[in-house]
Amino acid sequence: MASSSLFAAARRLLRLGGRCRSGIPASRAAASSSRSNAEEKRQPRPPSLQSTLWPLGHPGTLLVPEIELWAARPGNRLRAVELQRIVKELRKRRRHCQALEVSEWMNLEGHVKFLPKDHAVHLDLIGEIHGVGAAETYFNNLSNNDKTEKPYGALLNCYTRELLVDKALDHFQKMKELGFVFSTLPYNNLMGLYTNLGQHEKVPSVMAEMKNNGIIPDNFSYRICINSYGARADFFGLENTLEEMECEPQITVDWNTYAVVANNYIKGNLREKAYSALQKAESKIDKRNSDSYNHLISLYGHLGDKSEVKRLWALQMSNCKRHINKDYTTMLAALMKLDAITEAEALLKEWESSKNAFDFQVPNILLTGYRQKDMLDKAETLIDDFLKKGKVPTSTSWAIVAIGYAEKGNVVKAYELTKNALRVYAPNTGWIPRSSMIEMILRYLGDEGELKDVETFVDLLKVAVPMNSDMTEALARARAREEKKVEETNA
Repeated sequence: MASSSLFAAARRLLRLGGRCRSGIPASRAAASSSRSNAEEKRQPRPPSLQSTLWPLGHPGTLLVPEIELWAARPGNRLRAVELQRIVKELRKRRRHCQALEVSEWMNLEGHVKFLPKDHAVHLDLIGEIHGVGAAETYFNNLSNNDKTEKPYGALLNCYTRELLVDKALDHFQKMKELGFVFSTLPYNNLMGLYTNLGQHEKVPSVMAEMKNNGIIPDNFSYRICINSYGARADFFGLENTLEEMECEPQITVDWNTYAVVANNYIKGNLREKAYSALQKAESKIDKRNSDSYNHLISLYGHLGDKSEVKRLWALQMSNCKRHINKDYTTMLAALMKLDAITEAEALLKEWESSKNAFDFQVPNILLTGYRQKDMLDKAETLIDDFLKKGKVPTSTSWAIVAIGYAEKGNVVKAYELTKNALRVYAPNTGWIPRSSMIEMILRYLGDEGELKDVETFVDLLKVAVPMNSDMTEALARARAREEKKVEETNA
């Protein structure tokens, strides 16, 4: 490598007449360049704060100790704008617990002086993690100066997210009285609320009110309205709204809107129109944006078009610098939907060899696909392979396979796998044992299980769910059988 570098440097210098501009002989200049390159290789640039944090993807990982450790290293300096960017990115990645952790820390430690926009972000995170009551308490404790349209809007978002219609409408009315409804965001929240409640017929009237009040709808407003027509299979209303949007001079119809249109056409089995909308969507995407590729790949997967799925994946791999776990999960889900099992398995191996943070959410896509396709042997083999590599499956991973066996009526296998899931249970990771399966297992244990096995299972289970009558009844039946056995032995 060094000799190649010297040879290339010498050739460049010969073209300049054998001497570099400073008058240093070519051989010395080449040697100096080689030494400089070697020194640069020996002294890699220290990792940035963000590159230190992003691999820590497990929701239970605490980020503040890592931030403080990074800040303690020579040459590293915490900057308010970077911390705010990290919180924003964590929210975008739906790592809400970690976002709240960082937000609380940077406020308490004084790294960022909170403005109303920061309070709004913090309030929304509190609502996401701790519920509306905690968000209301935080809002009520804000100073009057901090209670601007942003925290008010964040609290409205909490109400609409929790589908609290009365509170949302009352709060919206108060915002109007205070003059805080001057953008699309509050109206979009209300339209989103009606959408999530399945009251799609109410969405166009909110849109009309927004226009009557002189507020120009944005892309998101139009997307919600288009989706409300699609949900009712009102394709005339959908196409009229899209046409209106395309004619608005201040609106640039983005790829996401055409993707929403395509999705509704797919649901309505209007395949030709779906393909046309997808082509328009692709023409609008930023070719370096992984999210847009992921969305289109998923839609083509629903159309059952394997060639388009693979074409877009190749473009994504070529055009996007980074390929995160979400990209792999999207593609794996599409391949499994298309019954391209062998290709999905090959892609999982490719992911394993990447430098991405190991997260069982990726192989869980295959486990779910195997379960849906009644390939439980393959699912167990995959789990065994990871165990051999020292990777301990999460509760969700074990539970996916357990559910498969429960659906087949194999309660013994469902019990063993659920027991494994409970042994690695961690709170606040999104997994809760499925009640119907637990009831089935407890009935089996109460009727046939050894008392010590029932006690062990209940002890594991009550860490994840509160003690209930099914558990006590299983224990009582197991004890009664044990006592009867002892009596028969002594008789």
